[in-house]
Amino acid sequence: MQKIYPDAKAALEGLTFDGMTVMSGGFGLCGIPEALIAALRDSGTKDLTVISNNAGVDGFGLGLLLETRQIKKMISSYVGENKEFERQYLSGELELEFNPQGTLAERIRAGGAGIPAFFTATGVGTLVAEGKEVRDFDGRDYVMETGLVADLSIVKAWKADARGNLIFRKTARNFNPMMATAGKACVVEVEEIVEVGALDPDHIHTPGIYVDRLILGTPEKRIEQRTTRKRAGSAAAGSEVG
Repeated sequence: MQKIYPDAKAALEGLTFDGMTVMSGGFGLCGIPEALIAALRDSGTKDLTVISNNAGVDGFGLGLLLETRQIKKMISSYVGENKEFERQYLSGELELEFNPQGTLAERIRAGGAGIPAFFTATGVGTLVAEGKEVRDFDGRDYVMETGLVADLSIVKAWKADARGNLIFRKTARNFNPMMATAGKACVVEVEEIVEVGALDPDHIHTPGIYVDRLILGTPEKRIEQRTTRKRAGSAAAGSEVG
């Protein structure tokens, strides 16, 4: 089965439709599939439910889909870096299902593992638990959370071979491996594609069985928040990133 596609537009062809649910990997701007997000915007697909830790920033990442009003609902953990997200949510244009970060990660992992629901103590007694089943286990209350699955997962990896075996790099791994398992279709954007057999099997994070399509991307790798300070003994601004 040929998994390598020439570009993001070709890789998404036949997989998108209005009203679909999309999982998008990344944490902040780290490890996001920016080329696939841009191609999803260009496809014109609308009324999307997007499952992602956050919603990018204004003008980049998932922020592109917010600007074009293609997202109907976000299932997220952190939404503090996007003014357009804030505006749409406060005006009632955008639905939000808010999750504690660990709960979101576990919901995605559960969906990929075929687990329909699980109980967690996180969120008991808060707004997070409203409308959900709460059950006592050994004298402690736990709230039931459901597993998450998507029509499409778009994820970012560092290396892949032609069979779709993936290696992620450091913190860019974040939500990507879990999302790769929880989509009915999975399209991956990578920085390097190598020949089959070139990857050490012990270093593979996600087996190719979860991957349907691959593209070679050219990541921009923005820094979400940059702060600088003067170097000691110098009047010039330093380059340390805080």
